[in-house]
Amino acid sequence: MGFNSSVDHFDTLPDSLVLLIFNKFGDIKALGRCRAVSKRLSSIVPQVQTVVVKVDCVISSEETNLNNSGKTRGVWSYLMRIMMGSFVRPWQALQHVLGPKKSMVAEVSHHSPGEVLKNFKEVQNLRIELPGGELGIEDGVLLKWKAVFGSTLESCVILGASSVFNPAKDKRDGNCDSEKSWLLQENGASEDEDTGNIPESFYTNGGLKLRVVWTISSLIAASARHYLLQNIISEHPTLENLILTDSDQQGVLCMNKSQLQEFRDKPLAASASSNRTQVPALNMKLWYAPCLELPCGMVLKGATLVSIRPCEYPICKEIDGYLAGAFEGPFKTAASLLSKRRTYLLEMNSF
Repeated sequence: MGFNSSVDHFDTLPDSLVLLIFNKFGDIKALGRCRAVSKRLSSIVPQVQTVVVKVDCVISSEETNLNNSGKTRGVWSYLMRIMMGSFVRPWQALQHVLGPKKSMVAEVSHHSPGEVLKNFKEVQNLRIELPGGELGIEDGVLLKWKAVFGSTLESCVILGASSVFNPAKDKRDGNCDSEKSWLLQENGASEDEDTGNIPESFYTNGGLKLRVVWTISSLIAASARHYLLQNIISEHPTLENLILTDSDQQGVLCMNKSQLQEFRDKPLAASASSNRTQVPALNMKLWYAPCLELPCGMVLKGATLVSIRPCEYPICKEIDGYLAGAFEGPFKTAASLLSKRRTYLLEMNSF
């Protein structure tokens, strides 16, 4: 049988199979291009149930005060207001990116997730990726968080370290001596933990203040993302799974089907100070290691793991899989190792 080049074999595929293919890649830009191909595909694309939206633009600096790198420093401005009295309006960048009713410059208006998702009526699984994390941390500092929300915060896990290095790599680069001496010193300091006290290194050189900033800034970032999802969630009742992350993989916000429904049913408690969800009173568990060596050779200096839940939730023993499952790769291992160390209990008021 000869091959007939005049036949478009893609047209012979049933709509159900084409829809299955579209659901496999889900990228909203690719779906938009497919929709422009023909009337048939234009009618199939809105039925896609799995959509990935990558926000790869930077909004006008005149409207959002973004810096040249395209990352917002709103959290740090907010914290400086708390700690030092200065104030720069936070979260304008996220509002412009996620808020479909906010004015945006014409050349990037099509990047608003709220706008492009209006064409999708059957979305069940949605992943939105911001161009970068909100927290402007210094080079070499590790800060990652994962938060789960319903109508308010249900849980949050934060992993931080004042610096991350690899002795084997540093040895090849000729930078081993200083790190090796520091490593030996901190290994000796870990004996403080046997007394039941947090090691002295936790408090010195601004260590305590730094970890307070990590915790508050991560919670503010999570609650701001949550607040700005209102329109998307209300306009898509078919949603069953929502993930809002960033290209730096600094923070991840997750909501499942029941949590999304709770979000729709219960009034959102907004913070009086800014456009974010109010953070409830919290119980926190903290694990700390002056020096944490991972099997891969990576070393975390001042490694800190924080597990956060609202006070209304009963205090229970953390499941190792829950904490480690918040992260991937070596950071998953780090969380697992830290959770086996001595636990310190803390509390935080609503804000």
